[in-house]
Amino acid sequence: MKFTVIDIGGTFIKYACMNEHSEILTRGKVPTPQDSREDFINALVDIYDSMSDVEGMAISLPGIIDSQNGHCITCGALLYNNDFNVEAALKAKIPALKVSMENDAKCAAMAEASVGALKDVEDGFVLVFGTGIGGAFIKNHKLHRGRHFSAGEVSYILTDKDAPQMIDEFRWGNQCGVPSLCNLYAKRKGLKVEEVDGLMIFEAVNKGDSFAIKCLDLFTRRIAIQIFNIQMLLDPQKFAIGGGISAQPVFIDYLRKHIDELAADNVELYFPKPEIVACQFQNDANLIGALQCYLDKFAG
Repeated sequence: MKFTVIDIGGTFIKYACMNEHSEILTRGKVPTPQDSREDFINALVDIYDSMSDVEGMAISLPGIIDSQNGHCITCGALLYNNDFNVEAALKAKIPALKVSMENDAKCAAMAEASVGALKDVEDGFVLVFGTGIGGAFIKNHKLHRGRHFSAGEVSYILTDKDAPQMIDEFRWGNQCGVPSLCNLYAKRKGLKVEEVDGLMIFEAVNKGDSFAIKCLDLFTRRIAIQIFNIQMLLDPQKFAIGGGISAQPVFIDYLRKHIDELAADNVELYFPKPEIVACQFQNDANLIGALQCYLDKFAG
């Protein structure tokens, strides 16, 4: 069997023809339409039409997604898709289409739970670090979506209850997305933030740059504190850390260091220390997970 699998981002739509074993047979990408639902749906239809003998379409996309009904409650930066039933719009053009849709971080979690870093645990949590922070909870080997499909939306965790006028600044996704690390380093080095990216920072860390190391230390401590909170709330067996930043071993090392420190500082608590691992899949995680969501939806 073959499937059209689509990963929608703010800039590009990545797509692949995949088989039921999560093998990518062909792949490509097109620019993401920026202003029109009609252009967006037509782009997906064109991708589907470019493939022959496929069983259906699996979609990964940002936002809070009603995966049961194929409805975008929100859709990240693609504001024109807020409150939009994408599945209905696709079926209006391809009536017999079998389609599944899921939030991109939840797709990444499904990839890890099915064939990746979480395949050996019942309960796990995935954190994906990019512009913000994607999150997803795997419970009893299943994706836990929540009553309103917003389980795992950790970017919206508030980190300071006394700052209502600066609420965006005190959301965890803004404090610990990769741009926040870039801002920390730019300020310490007296650089313009647009001159800084994650690769530059980690090159500096690996060369022993004290400014870069201090920034990484502060950044990963902030993350570890929230991992501590998630551990106490949900008690997963393992955290899988994704996003491009997770490919840096020193990032994972610093997270583990701060988890160890928090455990040592809270010896009076029964604190099951979180196990931290890097996600197995990087750029293809959303595609692999989207296909897994499709197979689960249409199983049997």
